[in-house]
Amino acid sequence: MNADYDVIVVGGGPAGSTAATVVAMRGHRVLLLERDTFPRYQIGESLLPATVHGLCRILGVADEVARAGFTLKRGGTMRWGREPEPWQFSFAMSPRLPEPTSTAFQVERARFDEILLRNASRNGVDVREGSPVRRVVIDGERVRGVEYIGPDGTARTAYARFVIDASGNTSRIHSQAGGPRVYSEFFRNLAVFGYFAGGRRLPEPNSGNIFCAAFDNGWLWYIPLRDDLTSVGAVIAPDNASAVQRDPRAAWQSMIQACPEVSRLLVDVPAATEPPYDQVRVRKDYSYWKNSFWRPGMVLVGDAACFVDPVLSSGVHLATYGALLAARSINACLAGDVPEERAFAEFQTRYHREYGVFYEFLMAFYDMQGDDRSYFWSAKKISNVDLAEAAAFAELAGGLVSGDTAVRPEQFGERWRAAAADLDDAVGRLAAAGGRVNPLVAAQVVGAAFRTGNDLQDQALYGFPAETPVPSGLVTAKDGLAWTLA
Repeated sequence: MNADYDVIVVGGGPAGSTAATVVAMRGHRVLLLERDTFPRYQIGESLLPATVHGLCRILGVADEVARAGFTLKRGGTMRWGREPEPWQFSFAMSPRLPEPTSTAFQVERARFDEILLRNASRNGVDVREGSPVRRVVIDGERVRGVEYIGPDGTARTAYARFVIDASGNTSRIHSQAGGPRVYSEFFRNLAVFGYFAGGRRLPEPNSGNIFCAAFDNGWLWYIPLRDDLTSVGAVIAPDNASAVQRDPRAAWQSMIQACPEVSRLLVDVPAATEPPYDQVRVRKDYSYWKNSFWRPGMVLVGDAACFVDPVLSSGVHLATYGALLAARSINACLAGDVPEERAFAEFQTRYHREYGVFYEFLMAFYDMQGDDRSYFWSAKKISNVDLAEAAAFAELAGGLVSGDTAVRPEQFGERWRAAAADLDDAVGRLAAAGGRVNPLVAAQVVGAAFRTGNDLQDQALYGFPAETPVPSGLVTAKDGLAWTLA
């Protein structure tokens, strides 16, 4: 079949816009199909520095994002673990994140996502909104294109050499690549969230921090999106689903009142009445992955590929990083520099590894909060992880997380417990650090989780990432947009 495009991207969120832009920046023909019309609502997001100073700079939107007026975020504040009082970490306490690259933003996704999508269009991407994709076109073993409905209601077919599914967790086509999703039992939670028309802020210089506070039934996030808008959500066990379904707003307010550290920030603050922030929403907060993220002619990125618990604000980072990896592989293939199978093996190895290190970090982070008096937290003890889940995770991450290709599933519980103890000890040393150095950086599980983000920033700022090595013989091209032979 003759290809109308080099690449078709399904979905215009951060992952889709990133993949489309990076491929178009190499001069290739890209069609992006988005179901909705932008701007459209998405839950507000707490970004990491790697997205702001790494990915956004590679895409050419760093200055535009900086001018958008988003709330500046210098780090995070936590009421978590053994420490009775909230503790905070600053991105500036890491030697790899010097000023001014040691900050991020709290963003309204409707505005942030539109910046990325319009940037894709400026880079030559054929962006078509109001165009939901119905299914993929398969010729033998290879995906060749997609069938979609145009804005006028007409069914259409477009062909391309590659299709990227970036259509999120509700993707209608993800099952065509990588087999079924593998769901984590450990991170199988429920999120109920809404917005307040304001709210008190943490003391300076941490007023823009995300605040995460554990309480008996789970944990709460508190994100200052604007002076007059705060996102507040509770992550709880699915056993609470019936109460949440009966009255989501009452359940949401009850969870907030159960956490004094958050409720006192909202005394006499009314719930938001500005659409679309006037609703209380419920979402299944289930973490999942696939053993493979691609097949010939098709690749999955963002929540179409995998999702992990949001407590560490890793969602946009994982989505856009995976999209960048996919685009590098496609660019290398289209240039004839790297065979397809080798290029996508590189994509998958790095994407699995990045998901794996955040998953491992989160396991340790949850375990350090363990409270045997609470049903939620006693169920989140690493000792309760089923061996089948450890085996599934071992199949995903194997030696990529540990660096030890001989690691066995039954050893993961031991690794996670050691990581939790190391993290707990580092938090205990934060107060004595005096803001000069961040003990968290020395914790192995923390360093692993943020290493790739640091590499991205090095690539964007200096053009030469100190890349985390993978045994493939491929490295990032100087412009950061493809793979090349080492």
